[in-house]
Amino acid sequence: MLLGVSVGLVIGVIPGLGGIAGLSLLMPFLYGMDEIAALAMLIGLVAVIPTSDTFSSVLMGIPGSSASQATVLDGFPLARQGQAARALSAAFISSMAGGIFGAVVLTGFVVIARPIILSFASAELFMLALFGLSMVAVLAGRSLAKGLAACCIGLIIGSIGGAPATGEFRMIFGSEYLYDGIPLVIVGLGFFAIPEIADLLRKNSAIASGNALGSGWFDGLRDWWHNIWLSARCAGLGCIIGAIPGLGGSVVDWIAYGHAVQTVKKDPQFGKGDIRGVIAPESANNAMQGGALLPTMLFGIPGSGAMAVFLGGMVLLGIQPGPSMVGADLNITYSVIWSLALANVMGAGICLALAIPISKLTQIPFQRLAPFMIVLICFAAFQATRSLADLVALLSLGVLGVLMKRFGWPRPALLIGYVLAPQAETYFYQALQFNGWSFLGRPGVIVIGLMTVASVVFGLRNRVDEHGHVVPNEDDAPDVPTFKAHLPQIGFAVAMAGLMALALIDSLEHDFLGKIFPLSVSIIGLVMLAVLIPQLARGKPGHHAHFDAELTGDHVGQAGIGNLWGGLAWIAGLVGLTALVGFYAALLIFFPIFLIQRAKAGPIAVAVMTAGAAGFILVLAWALSLNFPSGVLQDVLDLPWPFR
Repeated sequence: MLLGVSVGLVIGVIPGLGGIAGLSLLMPFLYGMDEIAALAMLIGLVAVIPTSDTFSSVLMGIPGSSASQATVLDGFPLARQGQAARALSAAFISSMAGGIFGAVVLTGFVVIARPIILSFASAELFMLALFGLSMVAVLAGRSLAKGLAACCIGLIIGSIGGAPATGEFRMIFGSEYLYDGIPLVIVGLGFFAIPEIADLLRKNSAIASGNALGSGWFDGLRDWWHNIWLSARCAGLGCIIGAIPGLGGSVVDWIAYGHAVQTVKKDPQFGKGDIRGVIAPESANNAMQGGALLPTMLFGIPGSGAMAVFLGGMVLLGIQPGPSMVGADLNITYSVIWSLALANVMGAGICLALAIPISKLTQIPFQRLAPFMIVLICFAAFQATRSLADLVALLSLGVLGVLMKRFGWPRPALLIGYVLAPQAETYFYQALQFNGWSFLGRPGVIVIGLMTVASVVFGLRNRVDEHGHVVPNEDDAPDVPTFKAHLPQIGFAVAMAGLMALALIDSLEHDFLGKIFPLSVSIIGLVMLAVLIPQLARGKPGHHAHFDAELTGDHVGQAGIGNLWGGLAWIAGLVGLTALVGFYAALLIFFPIFLIQRAKAGPIAVAVMTAGAAGFILVLAWALSLNFPSGVLQDVLDLPWPFR
């Protein structure tokens, strides 16, 4: 277990890799191992990744994995306020509590869960996907029209590729890369990591100002204790959602975060550095692992991508998932459950021990951290499909993410739409095929539908804006009251309307079952934009729809603020070099140029940091058997690894 936890800690800290890469790394070592020891090693890795991925989410604003994206919204602002250790310790304690809670729930429900899980048919799963989409109500930002339009854009991006019902390829526009859709890691890093890197680079400062450690880890423990019932509720949500195949870690943290925003009444500062915005998702994403083990072990149905690899490990060990796991093999089941609990305690303890030294990273000038982060993000993004198009997609979505952040469009709403699009469409199609429209009368559908309506009503009353404040009823958006100042906002909204129109035109070319989902979404998106664009053009000063961080942001008027596009230009430079000479050679060129030109580093520092980065990436690629993107010159010159 300690071996699994140690590997999981390293994998979790590196953005974009996650449980699938880690479990795949351990698979070759399973042969000949005792089955209980082997399962303990796998569970150790699975349990600790949602804990250790918090480091990059809090310290650098980069989601460590799909299960830690919501943590960025409040964890990163806390780090920038010099409270990194507080945020990290609260996250680790919440993760440990959530993991133990998940193990306890598994212990109690492992026998009675079978009939409950089997009662969820496609109709109920479709309603659960809608329930996940209802979180957009609370994360819709200052302008409801922007929030719903952003969600529709996410749904459109999520429906690129093959239609579940007919197999037709939608919105591929002649690109082979789009046949399988855009991978989650590309979307997460493009919309969340790249805008933060671009923002930090232009400010020429460290991530945190003042004392990076703040009040230390004990404050985080006290914060968790004061919010223990929030942690327990979110852990319960995590267990339930984890047990539903098809939802899993990509959405559980957003549902938990939305629940926190909806229920917290005392001085909410969500999005600005509210510790409860860290406790809620971190409690849920570790408990989710316990829930995901239920369908994996009892039915052989993986509750998440990582659980699919874990299922393969069980088969390699000669363990057959199914009813025997609550019969003849019940001892194995409980060994797995309590390995999960112990691994969470072990992982949280190790992470707490490392929290203080690692949080000191936030004191390093960001110009010296940036090249490492840019290289890591590009390397992680390339592993999605092993195509150079991964990097092009990352850069394109990064541009869209920067503009959305500038104009106050809620990126979490887009991400929820993207994650839930495949499940929502698949389950809707299956429910119609199996039951017709009568599926709407099923008791489970009605109950989940009422929960969804309540969530929407509750969420609309507690929306948070781009600054993390609850949206007031009156118009008071920071604004510059001239039409000319609003032109960039209007132009961006018109461009998004063009994207929706393209999706609508493309959908009309397909059969009914292939077009109904993107057609419906694009029509709703166009309606929202038809509401938004007049608000931007004719709305009075301070209207909710008006927001442009380049005119009213905290950095406006401050000395030493760089250009909005400077950070993106450096990332584009690395992508361009990669296309020409390959990733590894591009790294060796990019690092010295960046450190000399941007960080003003001396020759010794440049040499040491370049060698360190090159060595680390080389070891990482060798250990995980990962490929480097190749370039035109590599193919012509037929260079050996690692230069290809």
